[in-house]
Amino acid sequence: MKASVVVPTYRGAARLPRLIEALSRQDHDDWEAVIVIDGAVDDSAAIVQGYAGLPLRTVVFPDNRGRVAALNAGFERASGQVLIRCDDDLEPDPSYLSRHVRQHASASGPIGVVGLVRNQLAATAYARVYGNHADELHRAAAYRAGAQDRWRFWAGNCSISRSTWEQVGPYDVRYRAYGWEDIDYGYRLHQHGVPIVLDPSLEISHHAAATTTLSRARRAFLSGQARHLFDDIHGPGTSGPSDLRVTSAWTAVVSGLSRGLDYRRTEALSRRIDAAIEHLPTPVARKAVAAVVEAAAVAGYARGSGVTDDL
Repeated sequence: MKASVVVPTYRGAARLPRLIEALSRQDHDDWEAVIVIDGAVDDSAAIVQGYAGLPLRTVVFPDNRGRVAALNAGFERASGQVLIRCDDDLEPDPSYLSRHVRQHASASGPIGVVGLVRNQLAATAYARVYGNHADELHRAAAYRAGAQDRWRFWAGNCSISRSTWEQVGPYDVRYRAYGWEDIDYGYRLHQHGVPIVLDPSLEISHHAAATTTLSRARRAFLSGQARHLFDDIHGPGTSGPSDLRVTSAWTAVVSGLSRGLDYRRTEALSRRIDAAIEHLPTPVARKAVAAVVEAAAVAGYARGSGVTDDL
């Protein structure tokens, strides 16, 4: 079965060589990559052209149109039977394509396949006190999740068959900013009765962009806004409770903090936390980062809209 790898990229000139080199080492021979350059703002196109011996195709948007537009353009132009989304900051193992293809080839019907990512964080104070620990907790929770909840982990390392793409349709263009366009697609697969397989052998390295409290909290706020859009589309509460229920001292802290946050206040508080955590004991620093990240997500959901995506 031919595999088509769809890579949406924006300002990806520094990231694409690592991904393309990893694709060049795959043990599956029948593949192509459709790299969608979302805005001609750097040397991404020239970098892709430098790998003339590989089955790479490019789609170049003159102006930035957003991740959803890039994903849809890539999937529409893909020619394979297995369609794999691979974000430009991932580093696949040599068996990446063959394992995705094998899942679909051995399935008795349509499936969606998810591989989690292992965040490779720069050695910052944020990574030491919070980022690495949070990554481990996230992956452990994902593997514990029941079949009915696996749609929540549809993200940047996932695959479907061409026939499933044609059945479910493109990513929803209403997601114009950061986050939830992927989870939305996982939910739509779930609604169409497509089982989602979480394959531990498909875990790959993710050279994550969020390496400080500031960058992580920005994403949390914008993701909260996108979650609000998800509930607007699919119905109140589809993503989970619409407000944070205060059931402990911790949720009381997060709830109280969230009420004072908008996007700019989130940034200001995050900068203060980043300056402080170098000097705090790890347990205290971890709680401080967690509080602002979780409160930012709650505040983003409560505000719903109005922030320009500046990531």
